[in-house]
Amino acid sequence: MIESDSLIARKGAILVKGGFEQYRSGFRRITRRSALHFESADWHGVQDDMVERLALYTNVLRRVVAALEEVFGESRRSPDLWSAMKREYSWLMSGHGDLELAETFFNSVTRKVFTTVGVDAQREFVHFGSDTGLPPPGAVPVRTYPGAVSTGSVVRQVLDDYAFGIPWADADGEAALVSRVVDEALSASWGDTAFDFVELLEPVFYRNKGAYVVGRVVRDERFLPFVLALVNPDGRVSVDAVLLDEDDVSVVFSFTRSYFHVDVETPAGIVRFLKSILPRKPVAELYVTLGYNKHGKTELYRDLLRHLGRSGDRFETARGEKGMVMVVFTMPGYDVVFKVIRDRFGPTKTVTRAQVKERYQFVFEHDRAGRLVDIQEYEFLEFDKERFAPDILEELLAECSETVALQGDAVVIRHLYTERRVVPLNLFIREAPEEKVREAVLDFGRALRDLASTNIFPGDLLVKNFGVTRHGRVVFYDYDELCAVTDCDFRELPDSDDGDGGGGDGPSFYVGPRDVFPEEFLTFMGFPKPLRTLFAGAHPDLVRPEFWNEMKRRHAAGEVLDVFPYPPERRLGRPLEA
Repeated sequence: MIESDSLIARKGAILVKGGFEQYRSGFRRITRRSALHFESADWHGVQDDMVERLALYTNVLRRVVAALEEVFGESRRSPDLWSAMKREYSWLMSGHGDLELAETFFNSVTRKVFTTVGVDAQREFVHFGSDTGLPPPGAVPVRTYPGAVSTGSVVRQVLDDYAFGIPWADADGEAALVSRVVDEALSASWGDTAFDFVELLEPVFYRNKGAYVVGRVVRDERFLPFVLALVNPDGRVSVDAVLLDEDDVSVVFSFTRSYFHVDVETPAGIVRFLKSILPRKPVAELYVTLGYNKHGKTELYRDLLRHLGRSGDRFETARGEKGMVMVVFTMPGYDVVFKVIRDRFGPTKTVTRAQVKERYQFVFEHDRAGRLVDIQEYEFLEFDKERFAPDILEELLAECSETVALQGDAVVIRHLYTERRVVPLNLFIREAPEEKVREAVLDFGRALRDLASTNIFPGDLLVKNFGVTRHGRVVFYDYDELCAVTDCDFRELPDSDDGDGGGGDGPSFYVGPRDVFPEEFLTFMGFPKPLRTLFAGAHPDLVRPEFWNEMKRRHAAGEVLDVFPYPPERRLGRPLEA
């Protein structure tokens, strides 16, 4: 029996649908384990699940592409087949609460089969819903607590409703403490402690060693974020912090942190809710922080197309010193930088193109602890050459010819990374007010500590490789020299006459391939003398090998160290780990 074209297309659409459902069920299965990990303090299980979930999408996608090849052979590359499959798939998936994710998955399969340059609206879902940038409406699982009762009663009920399989350390005492913090924040923001209701998302957000109850306090048409940060230090759950400030909550949801594990059926509804308390957060970033990084990429690309459509911005060279490994460009009105690997690196660089890509993949899979800028990887993008300033187009074509090509009036980029734009620290030091510069230098030291706490050594400590976010946090964004703390040998600086490479005309950073001399950090960073003195006074241990070797010992022993995503002063009376 000869199958009709519609039946053949339906068969292909069902294969893709089955793959998407495998991905979503696997994603949710891994995510649900987070509650058990938190309750049992299984922090290594948390790390293993983070890596497993990140790899899930690609693994399922590969299986779907292989199945299509097995079923259709060469005909799987028929444009007419995929146009019909798109129609069938749209019908099959209609009514699903995660339809936007399903469409992105279909696009991913399509692009693997065809290696599409740019986009093809005949066989890809180019836009979803309205063109406002907001996700489609979706059901939001919430719990509502009326403000007619006292703040203390509301908080105590919240603790009851979000009980775990292990007890609260002191539910009554912590409810009283949380209530006081809430009332103080409401008085400061609204002049009194009255509110209409508290609305909390039902699913708990998990990440690393923490759990978070996320919601908002509502009064008339005004919102305050309301986040309870929970910890399990000793087999009992404690409220570690109460966050009611948009900036504090924004940092918790930062593009410099690993993704949350939160089990939801309708991600769009959760994203819309989060957007109400974090209005400055891009929708793409909110999807990514929930773990839907592939759809976050889709949202970012669509947002980029919207920006190009409504502005006259052109791509231009990004501010900061020119990199030896990447060509970096941006647009004046767009808060993203684009990074393309050069064909050839500077003479001081010993890494290869493959090693650079491996290190960016390492960052993608590693705990970023608020200090590593998230990256998204794209292939085969196409832009009008008129959208490029002449100098950056010339540099891309000359320095990245293996990746960038001019095809008629189109610039085709076979591979690039995107990152959120931050102010390079070296420029911040030159341009910002003195008080903010001093705070950034101090936070630079805190950034190195946070990175070390997650077994990361930046490798290249020049301040041009670090940036400052709009919240004043120092973050690292240049990954070609990055490595694990446990892969380094931190040593005392050898005497200049001992023949070990410590002398010479300038400071020596590496001697052997693993040797690092922290005493050289101050010189290597490139701070002006007053700031060098400030850094050394605040962080004297960072320029001694003992600190780094202790971190190395603890990681080698299997410790998972605490890195809190909120300021120490937000913690409810518990000291930071020594």
